Amino acid sequence: MNYKKGVCTLFSTFLLCIFLSACQHSDEGDRNSRPQPEQTKYNQEAENENLDDQLRLAGGSEKNVRQPRPVSNNKLQKEYSNIVVLRGALTENEVALTFDDGPDIRFTPQVLDVLAKHDVKATFFLLGSRAKAHREIVKRIQDEGHAIGNHTYWHPNLSEEDLGRLHWELMETEQVIADITGFKPRLFRSPYGALNEEIVKMLGEEGNTVIGWNVDSLDWKQPGAEIISDNVLSNVGFGSIILMHDGGDWTLDLSGTAQALDEIISKLKEDGTKFVTVPELIGVPEAK
Repeated sequence: MNYKKGVCTLFSTFLLCIFLSACQHSDEGDRNSRPQPEQTKYNQEAENENLDDQLRLAGGSEKNVRQPRPVSNNKLQKEYSNIVVLRGALTENEVALTFDDGPDIRFTPQVLDVLAKHDVKATFFLLGSRAKAHREIVKRIQDEGHAIGNHTYWHPNLSEEDLGRLHWELMETEQVIADITGFKPRLFRSPYGALNEEIVKMLGEEGNTVIGWNVDSLDWKQPGAEIISDNVLSNVGFGSIILMHDGGDWTLDLSGTAQALDEIISKLKEDGTKFVTVPELIGVPEAK
């Protein structure tokens, strides 16, 4: 009897050891397969995105964040002329219309309708979060012959972030756009136009051309269609890259942009101005 009891005890202990060992290996496997904190640092926002997130700009509204940079970006363009572009050549009567912060279900279709009316092609710098939410608008932009650039995923103020954040924003948006259009965009525009030497160097290493502007419509201030039109027509010249918006902070009413765009195109066409995309204006490929 004692012999049988001893055997049972040993057998039970053996089974318990096997069970505990299996649990330990399973737990180790789970830990190894889990994303580490460094991996999830930037992915968490994308996983938790909802409609409110898609309407926000991570760095804050343009009117609260945008700072005039009359010299700093020109210095960067001079030092990194193979990466940073603020305008095209002064020898041709050509301009490029550009639109930031879309796609927006309210305002991007309005802008596209005006462009289609005048048979004009433009360049759209898209937010990855909004492109993911409005794939059909991105497809329309592409199908109607417009160029597409990367404008980050959440629109942070990159000058206040680390380079890890820039890399995530860049790659996440690249992938979203590639999933919809079939290509990864070469063109990149920094939110708020915020650049520094570190940002420019990294973007260049990643194969991007950084696009600024030399004519600001200031439509993000919501001054009304007439003033938006005047802002552009009073400052435009040969080779100008014109900044406008088809999206922005959710509180903005950008309907004035589409209204002003109609007059801007009509007036410039009267002067014999040709409208081209940014890749056409500066002679670079649209895709990487």
